[in-house]
Amino acid sequence: MANQPSSYPILCASFNQDASLFAIGTRDGFRIFDSNNGRLCYERALGAFNIVEMLFSSNLVAIVGAGEQPSLSPRRLCLFNTMSGNALRELNFLTSILAVRMNRKRLIVLLQDKTYIYDINSLTILDTIDTVPNLKGICAFSPSLDGCFLALPASITKGSLLLYNVMELQLHCEIDAHLAPLATMVLSSNGMYIATASEQGTMIRVHLVSEATKSYSFRRGSYPSTIFSLSFGQCSQVPEILVATSSSGSVHVFPLGFAINQRRSGGFLGSIMLDSISDALDPAHHHIVHNAVPAGIKSYAVIRKVDRVADTSSSEIVACRATLAIITYNGYFQEYNLSLSNQNEFSRSLDCEFNLLTAIANNDVRL
Repeated sequence: MANQPSSYPILCASFNQDASLFAIGTRDGFRIFDSNNGRLCYERALGAFNIVEMLFSSNLVAIVGAGEQPSLSPRRLCLFNTMSGNALRELNFLTSILAVRMNRKRLIVLLQDKTYIYDINSLTILDTIDTVPNLKGICAFSPSLDGCFLALPASITKGSLLLYNVMELQLHCEIDAHLAPLATMVLSSNGMYIATASEQGTMIRVHLVSEATKSYSFRRGSYPSTIFSLSFGQCSQVPEILVATSSSGSVHVFPLGFAINQRRSGGFLGSIMLDSISDALDPAHHHIVHNAVPAGIKSYAVIRKVDRVADTSSSEIVACRATLAIITYNGYFQEYNLSLSNQNEFSRSLDCEFNLLTAIANNDVRL
């Protein structure tokens, strides 16, 4: 999640594909932390970085400079080995790199109006996608090899998106998700669902990727707000939880698995009503962690872990517990424990909070 030039001490923040590690880029370099215990695993003081992306728990890190030093051009992607401390390969582009995504087979590089798909092992260009102007580098990527999709904005005037199958190198579908342009989106880890928010920020919509149909629609609030991030819980089928962070400073928790009373599109009524009308019927079926982040401060949240609680007599899932990690761009890490039940009961507790910029490296921990 790269950040545009600002006064924030953190320029970018990202979690690896299984959320076991997270990284931040600052004006001094980049740092990698263990998500499970908050320990600083690795740091490199090279200069300012706008992008730091990890490949699971390997030594490979994709880094892009912020352009504040001549050697750290925002047009150069460096594949860096944290064990040796050396650059493995460098890729240069004509314009600034806005986002980078990886899995064990593919490397994705987003520019303002082009997206490149590489074989990550040979660094051979497999496909080049011409896109609408995408100044914010908005995209979503599912790392699963079985459902490996890339989502990109399809318009600058409305909230439509294109979904590409990057393993088969073909367009999968186009989804008209919102009337207003997209602000952010995320794919579930298995590539089955995509969640989107527009620049209006009042509605969060979830579509089933295979059929390009809307499965859920949640009203975040009545007043516009900037949605900074969306995150699904790790899942094998339907995600239990979706979370969103916004400029209001609150974290919104949407219980997909327990949204029993939530109207899903696809029925007779949904098929004959316009989205703008049918969305008005959708209840605000979600929970809020108020004042989790100071209002206006950019934040990035990820559901790191979800544990399901089953009824011993029926094996029905009656509750789930989730671990929510939040990175704030003013330099803090927070972790909450969330508990939700099928009776719409919700509780949360702040488990830990610390300053990311003052953490001291543990020399015993290596990537």
